[in-house]
Amino acid sequence: MSSARFVLLSLCSALLLQATLGFDPLSHFCSSSENFTAGSPYESNLNKLTSFLYTKTPSSGFGLGSIRQYQDQVYGLALCRGDTSPSDCKACVADAGAEIRRRCPRNKGAIIWYDNCMIKYLDTDFFGQIDNANKFYMWNVNNVSYPEAFNGRVRGLLTGLVEEAYTVPKLYATGEMGLEDKTKLYGLVQCTRDLSATECKECLEGAIGELPSCCDGKEGGRVVGGSCNFGYEIYPFVNV
Repeated sequence: MSSARFVLLSLCSALLLQATLGFDPLSHFCSSSENFTAGSPYESNLNKLTSFLYTKTPSSGFGLGSIRQYQDQVYGLALCRGDTSPSDCKACVADAGAEIRRRCPRNKGAIIWYDNCMIKYLDTDFFGQIDNANKFYMWNVNNVSYPEAFNGRVRGLLTGLVEEAYTVPKLYATGEMGLEDKTKLYGLVQCTRDLSATECKECLEGAIGELPSCCDGKEGGRVVGGSCNFGYEIYPFVNV
């Protein structure tokens, strides 16, 4: 993949964390280093990998695999958001797999995010490596009236969720926190499960460190990367 890229997306509150089914992807990146030709062994391997991830991912919310024939190896993973049902996960992975091939038709590497899932593939082994190259921000257009205190609450909630997420097999946690004005703050953190617990914690802590750049004083926001992501809002956005 190319060097670090940030796509700054501003969405209204109602659309910030909307379900993906029937909607466009949140973002995608195509690698620019090398392409494959139509009908090549790499394309055949990529087709097999996409099919494998579609079959593998819904049962646990995560799929990881590599396919190699004729010395053309492709590595890939798919991750569904931790609160996504198996049926919605399956539908999202199907949409993502088809859409990334349309948007990056001959690229040997690509990544695409929907609200409910992501798919990433590459011609080199990236498993267990924190992906800091593929990342984008989203934020709620509404500002809070007490930004300094609110920013501290957001950081506190997300930091606490990181401490929970990296200790559980799904590398995923959600939670809420009461605010002074009787509203609540809701948060979510998640890592891809090719990372170790330590790597997940490192990835999420790095993402949280980008809060000032992403979402300073905003009612909601997200930092979404190739290995981990977080989101927060002042309304419930997670299925329980």
